[in-house]
Amino acid sequence: MARVQLDLPEQFLYTHTINVRMTDLNTGKHVGNDQMISLLSEARYRFFCHIGFDQFDSDKQSIVVTDLVATYMAESFAQDDLQFEVGLMDFNKYGADLIFRVTKQPSGQRVVLAKQGFVFFDHLKHGVMPMPAAFRERFPNLQ
Repeated sequence: MARVQLDLPEQFLYTHTINVRMTDLNTGKHVGNDQMISLLSEARYRFFCHIGFDQFDSDKQSIVVTDLVATYMAESFAQDDLQFEVGLMDFNKYGADLIFRVTKQPSGQRVVLAKQGFVFFDHLKHGVMPMPAAFRERFPNLQ
């Protein structure tokens, strides 16, 4: 079976380190797929907060993840420090792609490359909406 190939952005815009807890492990004693997706979601939330866009700050609009791709390269275990680098690519009228590079620290061993596509969502109309200009303007060099 062919592996998915993810393109990396020219630069990552945000970095955050998360320490793996014992409760993040599955029965194989490593971080499982489901928990890694939760950790990616945490990194996404922190990135949006970092740029001043709190996903939970408005009951009128938010983002919705439309697709997810993850390529696993190594296991991670309790007490590993995982560095999540977050970048943006492939802007469109309604959203973009978040790219994640996850590495163990301090070794730099790559654990996961992932992509989450997202769109902006209008909760009042209950549908996809164009990307807010204020968001797009934060990233003039990426479009």
